[in-house]
Amino acid sequence: MKQLPKNRQIRADKVRLIDDEKKDQEIISIAEALKLAEEAELDLVAISPNTNPPVCKIMDYSQYLYTQRKKEKLVKKNTKINVIKELKMSPKISENDYQVRYRAAVKFITKGYKVKVSIFFRGREITHKELGINLLNRFIEEIKEIANIDNGPTFSGSFLSMLLSPNKKIQ
Repeated sequence: MKQLPKNRQIRADKVRLIDDEKKDQEIISIAEALKLAEEAELDLVAISPNTNPPVCKIMDYSQYLYTQRKKEKLVKKNTKINVIKELKMSPKISENDYQVRYRAAVKFITKGYKVKVSIFFRGREITHKELGINLLNRFIEEIKEIANIDNGPTFSGSFLSMLLSPNKKIQ
């Protein structure tokens, strides 16, 4: 958090004083502005210290810092980190194992995560790529109500994978 110059830390002869609504701009001497701030039992804070003359405002500086910290925490809390959950399966997956992976994908998507579904081919399984494509197409058909396909089924080495993200309705 950036500290702003206040009261006697302001190094200027004249300042542009503004009120709460950022209106009523008048250029007065620093001594007069400090006197006004002391009468109101508040601080004279340089909102824009790099301008000539510096733009100052009479306010409670500790209250200002408190609200700025609150805003920063709120912004930090609301920023969402994209986490990708990966589910791996084989083209010869049993029905029960497939259902376990499907339920896990549904759970992750409803929580707002992106899901990468990967099918890995071992040895000669790579000659039967259509089994993997059929498996992913079945997965897409079953999950299309709650998820969007970001990257369709793509091959990379011995992996066939796709990326799913939650629908706007789910979020």
